[in-house]
Amino acid sequence: MVVRSLAAPPTPWSKNLVEPKIESSAFVHPFSNIIGDVTIGANVMVAPGTSIRADEGAPFYIGEGTNIQDGVVINGLEQGRVIGDDGKQYSVWIGKNTSITHMALIHGPAYVGDNCFIGFRSTVFNARIGHGCIVMMHALIQDVEVPAGKFVPSGAVITNQQQADRLPDVEADDREFARYIVGVNDALRAGYLCASDEACITSIRNELTSTSSSDSSNGSSRNISTSSMMTSPYLSQDTIAQVRNLLQQGYKIGTEHVDERKFRTGSWKSCTPITAKRESEVIAELEACMANHAGEYVRMFGIDPKGKRRVMEKIIQRPDGQQIAQPAATKENSFSGSYRSYQPSVATTSATSGQINQDTVAQVRHLIQQGFKIGTEHVDERRFRTGSWQSCTPISASSESQAISELEACMANHAGEYVRMFGIDPKGKRRVMETIIQRPGGNQIAAPSNSHRSSAFSQPQPAPTYNNKSSASSTRLQPEVVEQIRQLIAQGNRVSAEHVDQRRFRTGSWTSCGPVDSTSASAAIAAIESFLSEYEGEYVRLIGIDSNKRRILETIIQRP
Repeated sequence: MVVRSLAAPPTPWSKNLVEPKIESSAFVHPFSNIIGDVTIGANVMVAPGTSIRADEGAPFYIGEGTNIQDGVVINGLEQGRVIGDDGKQYSVWIGKNTSITHMALIHGPAYVGDNCFIGFRSTVFNARIGHGCIVMMHALIQDVEVPAGKFVPSGAVITNQQQADRLPDVEADDREFARYIVGVNDALRAGYLCASDEACITSIRNELTSTSSSDSSNGSSRNISTSSMMTSPYLSQDTIAQVRNLLQQGYKIGTEHVDERKFRTGSWKSCTPITAKRESEVIAELEACMANHAGEYVRMFGIDPKGKRRVMEKIIQRPDGQQIAQPAATKENSFSGSYRSYQPSVATTSATSGQINQDTVAQVRHLIQQGFKIGTEHVDERRFRTGSWQSCTPISASSESQAISELEACMANHAGEYVRMFGIDPKGKRRVMETIIQRPGGNQIAAPSNSHRSSAFSQPQPAPTYNNKSSASSTRLQPEVVEQIRQLIAQGNRVSAEHVDQRRFRTGSWTSCGPVDSTSASAAIAAIESFLSEYEGEYVRLIGIDSNKRRILETIIQRP
């Protein structure tokens, strides 16, 4: 083991450096720099390109089983200390079995607890992160204390304690992922040691050369298999890549099918089980299932052989015969590529159904996770102006996929009409949200969000004027928003608005636009329009407030 403790240039703090204290079982790559009073525990792995500098701020502590990945920088200010788990003062304390991933910056005074995960290029400065927290990619955590067991989404900027306190809890799948990342320590250590051992690396190269020669001797059959896989007439490139990724992670592949009628009730049936492990054979069996059930929906899913659970679901065929592309991952709930070995299962299925957009899917998920029920109503164009909504068939589903199917059934049964979705508080027997998800032209309407995790909304379009006097005319608001304001005022509620710029939108730091005291719908509409003009270039959301000063509606009506 080589510790390059004198690689950094001289600084005012580096004249009398204490030597690092490194356990013999730790692995420190020779292309890393460890400087000053740094204690590294047992079985720690320090990857190449890291810089751990305890010259200005000191001491540092890195607990056993932790991995410090490529390009990580750990530094500290001369002033400021945190209290470690041993009761002593440190500039930087990193606990046990924690993963500090590629290019992250930990700048003291900073405390990172046990069993934490700090994502790519995230920064922790003058902050304390409790045990079991997961911080995703490109996040900033500064001047706050994050409670134990919290989840920080990608791109989040957490700079005040209120933001830190309202972070969501880490879920079970996230903990499993974090444990997996820490568990690669031994494999990475073995790989780095082998790479520096000429005998070890030569034997691997010889084995690869031998395998390559064997493959080329079987040339035609191998090339045909690969070619058919990459140009499959049934499967999209996204699906092929996803199959490959699942197999590489050690998962099995399963398939199910359902006709159009039973699709609405979620009554899926299994296809013939796929026992193959080779990519080309799995692709062939997937294509066979699709061919056998042409004119039906077909979905693929991954199976964790250890936990015997599904790790992914994706619809790969629908009745019109078209493939369904893999939905884009969102910041709040997905890691890309091989960086995360699982994805939310139901979201991908419902989001690719072809009727419900991603914003509505996210809102359904949010409502169900909060314990709310889902309701739907419909109305034709004539009755829309008078607010004479009628209920669709009640949605009794408690799972996201079934709720999405029943929403789609309502939309299909009332094509050419407005359809709106709302959340129901089962305890208070009250509505907690209303949003229109279909209008007569067949277009979906982006759902509002009550969470700072969601960031995709439809751009408001100029709205036509109404003959209904109580609705007033509007040149900036969508007709659905005008109708919402009118209904809120008619029911004795009040309206308000909040705004936020693009940078603060990610952290949910909304600011009030000002009071709307009028009980007249036309005056309230005029006030909301004035806010849109005043905060042009920012997000603006409409707020509905009941007589108990509780929010009953939040919907974004303008974005930059």
